Amino acid sequence: MMQPDFARNMKLLGHSDQGGRSDGIQVMVSGGYAYVGHLFSCGFSVIDVRDPRKPKFVRHIAQPEGTWSQHLQTYGDLLIVNNMKDVMRDPEMNSGSYYKGSIGGKFDLEAPSHAAGIRMYDIADRANPKEIAFCSVPGLGVHRTFYDGGDYVYASALPPGFSDDIFLIIDIREPSKAEVISKLWIPGMNTAAGETPSWNAEKHRYALHHAIVKGDLACGAWRDGGVTLMDVSNRHAPTILAHDNPCPPFAGGTHNTLPLPGRGLMFVVEEAVFDNCEDGIKRNWVYDISVPTNPVSISTTPLPSEADYATKGGQFGPHNLHENRSEGFQSEELIFVSYQNAGVRVYDIADPFRPKEVAALVPPAPKTLMDYRPNKSLVVDSTDVFVDKNGLIYVTDWNGGLTIMELERV
Repeated sequence: MMQPDFARNMKLLGHSDQGGRSDGIQVMVSGGYAYVGHLFSCGFSVIDVRDPRKPKFVRHIAQPEGTWSQHLQTYGDLLIVNNMKDVMRDPEMNSGSYYKGSIGGKFDLEAPSHAAGIRMYDIADRANPKEIAFCSVPGLGVHRTFYDGGDYVYASALPPGFSDDIFLIIDIREPSKAEVISKLWIPGMNTAAGETPSWNAEKHRYALHHAIVKGDLACGAWRDGGVTLMDVSNRHAPTILAHDNPCPPFAGGTHNTLPLPGRGLMFVVEEAVFDNCEDGIKRNWVYDISVPTNPVSISTTPLPSEADYATKGGQFGPHNLHENRSEGFQSEELIFVSYQNAGVRVYDIADPFRPKEVAALVPPAPKTLMDYRPNKSLVVDSTDVFVDKNGLIYVTDWNGGLTIMELERV
């Protein structure tokens, strides 16, 4: 068993190279099986994790050529996989252009060479996903979705006529007839309607990464555009309740916005996107959203400090968090965050004004690079984290496969 580079109150249980496709972004666990979306390997993989100490690769399911499927969602017997243009294969995007300014004008969205939408699978047989429907969302495609049961999928996508990814609601009550029923965006993004941005669209990227929905409240992460709180009680006509953006003066890149409705709080994660902190120091924020029309940031979490991660190589900063899904572990006090070259961090926000790190684990560097982009460092890059009902922690890496961990004590 591999040994962590650093561990505090956490230990490693198992590891999988995902059948040789060791690149991964989003991971979901359902019925003893992990589903991993890939960043560089087209498609997604299925891994048997019923024995977390000996996970077994089951199969890989490819997606159409030129299509990215790095994000996915499970609930019950349904698996939803995003389909969008594989921007990593675009030379201009690989230079960093993807994160610098609006991207709507950088692609021909009317003549795509990729699948764009969401692909749905029946996973009643967890080891053998069976495709049952595809919902087309014309344009660059669907970047990420949120689905935790019910009739609707909440998506981010870039349709023609917009400057970047916006918020969409998709009705999936009949999967074969699934359709987009509403759209919402930050004013200034609807270029087809003649809107113009109030921000520097060449420098700052206002784009919905995704929204996390609890009840009728959707919390959106808009990269350099900050956060929005949205009322989705009418799924056909969602509205923005509030918009808050700490960028500038802070570094931007808002990536996850987790509402904690029982406490009137929201935990916000920013994403580090460039190596060696070129894009600044990214942070986790705690917001008070007890008045949804007036979100107020009240604290940030401490930065990992046991090593000099800023000069380690690769990306130092948060990326994703465990979303408190109904079929997984749920807590409004313990927050699990993937921290790229600093591994995984667990925060106690029982006192939201003084969050503290209570556990951490940094896996060792991967042995080989799946990342085909030039000048990339062979360092750990913990990208996503899912915690099951038993408290087992599943973590993906851009190059290092799936790692399973657990808390020892808090």
